[in-house]
Amino acid sequence: MALIVVIDDDPDFREMLQDVLTNEGHSVATAVDGNDGVRVVRQKKPDLVITDILMPEKEGIETIQELRADNESLPIIAVSGGSRHLPSQVGLKVAAHMGAVITLSKPVAIADLIDAVDSLLPGNK
Repeated sequence: MALIVVIDDDPDFREMLQDVLTNEGHSVATAVDGNDGVRVVRQKKPDLVITDILMPEKEGIETIQELRADNESLPIIAVSGGSRHLPSQVGLKVAAHMGAVITLSKPVAIADLIDAVDSLLPGNK
């Protein structure tokens, strides 16, 4: 099917996404933060990226901007659970403005995630 890069600092969430996407027939590469994510994306040239917004080192907004500078057409899904200081909807609105095609709030419903992925991959629209 497709190669998807998942960028998230939460190992449990990253593993859950990897399991769900693998069960849907996709290949998945993972990254622990934005710096790692940009490196993996540049190396692997995926069909789709799913990135968290709030991460150490390089946050999702900066990651999206850097990925957009490299490839304007790369489909990006942004996910966020927010924080005490930044509600998820604020971060997700900024992510959409910066180039995320779809935004999802954590906790992410599996059906919504699969629908989002399917809607962005060639041949699934």
